[in-house]
Amino acid sequence: MKFWTTAAISAVFTFQTYYSQAQLPDKVGSLITVDREAAKLSKSTTPHQAFLSIVDKESIFFTPSAVNAFNYLTNRPNIADIMTWDANFVLVSRSQDWGVTSGPMEFQKVGAVKRYGQYLIVWKRNKKGVWKVDFRAEVENYGKQQASDLIFYEPDDNWYLKHRSKVRLGQREEVVMQSDKLFSTVLKANNPTAYGEFLTDDVKFLYPWQEPIEGKKDVMAFLKKQRVEIHTNPTNVGRAYSGEYAYTYGTADVISKDKTVKYNYIRIWQLKDDYQWKVMIEMMFER
Repeated sequence: MKFWTTAAISAVFTFQTYYSQAQLPDKVGSLITVDREAAKLSKSTTPHQAFLSIVDKESIFFTPSAVNAFNYLTNRPNIADIMTWDANFVLVSRSQDWGVTSGPMEFQKVGAVKRYGQYLIVWKRNKKGVWKVDFRAEVENYGKQQASDLIFYEPDDNWYLKHRSKVRLGQREEVVMQSDKLFSTVLKANNPTAYGEFLTDDVKFLYPWQEPIEGKKDVMAFLKKQRVEIHTNPTNVGRAYSGEYAYTYGTADVISKDKTVKYNYIRIWQLKDDYQWKVMIEMMFER
């Protein structure tokens, strides 16, 4: 697996323009192009038209509850009149059937103040090779922090086992679900221990009304400062066909001295070289 930043790219390519116009590796480039084209369509027409261009009849939007995206959009929902976004985190699996984009967004109803947040999309590739949304979620913040540089994971060409059995594919997803269940069990006993064990060192943590927090040390410092406990309960799981990435999502309780707030959460998982599953992105948003 190859990890790339804009700095690494500049060592390989000679840039004449801003990175968004630079040549991207082919596999990641195919997905970020789709994401950017949808963002352009949102700007030139409407967010509604942009979303319709990237969903199918199985896509899910968290609104904040999980709903069928196609039905939701067909019923002309009360969504923002203006919406822009730009991915600064992108990955594609070796099997090129599964990917993630995430980054800052801005949105506004005509006559209202501009609002800010972070979006997260897990993508799937259909039988025609077209990227479509598997599910999409967003979390709101104050938009005060400058967006970090583009980081993306271009898949390597390593061999992977091509399973045909639905039973076996289901078993592989269950391995990830069990990892999340273990994470959730340890969280109930001790939050610092759980986050210390299950997060990657460069994790991205997306939390309501907070700017994106990057890096395990900063995430753990933030949670300590907030004096909250997080308890989670996974309900859904999905895994790339090649096996090295996965997602889980479910419900969470964020417990403070004064109250308990009900959240949804999404975790993007990576299978590390020691065959342990670690969380690359955790997003939480109220339900």
